[in-house]
Amino acid sequence: MTKETNSRILALDVLRGITIAGMILVNNPGSGQYIFAPLEHAEWIGVTPTDMVFPFFMFIMGFSMFLSLRKFDFRLTPSSAWKVVRRTILIFLIGLLLTWMWIFVDGWVGSADSGLGFFQRLFQSAFDFSHLRIMGVLQRLALAYGLSAFIILTMRSRRLLWIAAALFAVYFCILLVGNGFVNSQESVLYRFDVAVMGANHLWDGDIIDPEGLLGTIPSVAHVLLGFCAARLAMTKASLAERIEVLFVYGTVLLLAGMLLSYGCPISKKIWTPTFSLFTCGLASSLLALLAWVIDGRGWHRWSFPFQVFGVNPLFLYALSGVMAVLFTFVYVPVAGSPSIHDWLYQSLMAPVFGNYGGSVGYALLFVLLNGMVGYILYKKKIYIKV
Repeated sequence: MTKETNSRILALDVLRGITIAGMILVNNPGSGQYIFAPLEHAEWIGVTPTDMVFPFFMFIMGFSMFLSLRKFDFRLTPSSAWKVVRRTILIFLIGLLLTWMWIFVDGWVGSADSGLGFFQRLFQSAFDFSHLRIMGVLQRLALAYGLSAFIILTMRSRRLLWIAAALFAVYFCILLVGNGFVNSQESVLYRFDVAVMGANHLWDGDIIDPEGLLGTIPSVAHVLLGFCAARLAMTKASLAERIEVLFVYGTVLLLAGMLLSYGCPISKKIWTPTFSLFTCGLASSLLALLAWVIDGRGWHRWSFPFQVFGVNPLFLYALSGVMAVLFTFVYVPVAGSPSIHDWLYQSLMAPVFGNYGGSVGYALLFVLLNGMVGYILYKKKIYIKV
C-alpha cells in the first residue's frame, strides 16, 4: 500500500491513460461500416461505452486542475492567468492544426492531376480554409479548461457546485426553449453555430455539431464537477477516506443523472446536463475503484500500459491524429496502391478476423503503435506538457 500522506494517486494516471487509449481506439476503426455497437456513439439519445471516453477525460482534467492550480493557492495572479491563457490557446490551436492537416493533405493529394505547378498546389492546399472545422474535441477541451479555470481562480470553492448547477440549469432552459432536444436544423444548437461560424465550419454543415459552441456551457460545469471531486477527496488525510468520498460523490451524481433523465434525456451529441451528471458519476466511482485496487491493494502491474498513455495524454492524442492522416493518405507500393490504412485492414486484418473483428484489430494495432511511442517517452522520462 502506498503511503497515505502521498498527495498523488497512481489511479488518476491510469484512468487518464484508459480514456486516452479509448479515445484513440474508437476514433480509428478499420472500417466505418463494420463497427461493433459498443464502439459506436449513440445515434442521439442514450449512451454507449464509446460515449464515455471523452467526458471521462474532461472529468479527469477537472480533477487534475485541483492538483495543478493549488500551487497558486487558487488565486488569480499574473502567473496563474498566464498559465491558463497559454494552455487554453495552445490546446485550441493544436486542435485546429489537426483539422487543417486533413484539409491540406486531402487537397494536396486531390490536386495531383490538376496540372497545377508545385507551388500553386502547395498554396491552394495550405490556404484553403473555406471548410475548416473550427470546433472539435481539443477545441472544446481548451475552452472548457480556460473558462472553468478562471471560475476556479476567481470564485470561492464552496460556490463551485452551485455555479455548475446554474450552468446546467441555463443550458437546459436554452435546450427547452430553443428546440434543442430535436435532431434537426431547427435546433438552437445548429442555428447558433451557423450564425456564429457558418455551416461550412461545422463537423457536417447539415447536422448539429457534437462539439458545437453552446455545448461549452455544460462542459465547463462538467470540469467543475471533476474539480469538486478532487477538492472533496484530496483534502482527506487517508487513502481510505479519499476512496470513500469519491465513491459517495460518484454514486450521488450517477443517481441524479439517471433520475433527472426522465425530464432531460441523456445525450452525448448535445451534452445534456444529465449526460454530465451520469458520466461524472461513473468516472468518480471508477476512479475510487482503481484507487482501491492500485493505490490501496498495490495491484498495479496490469495498469502499466495505461500509465504510459496517462503521463503524455494530449501529446499521444495529437500524435494519433497525425498518424491517422498519414495512414489515410500515404500509399503502400503494392498492387492497387492502397493506403496504409486500407492495406492493413483489407489485406491483413479482415482476412484473418473477419470484417468486424478486423476493424477492431486495426484499431487495436493503431493504439499499440501510438503506445510504442508513448513507451519510449515514458522510459526516457520525457513528459510533454500541453
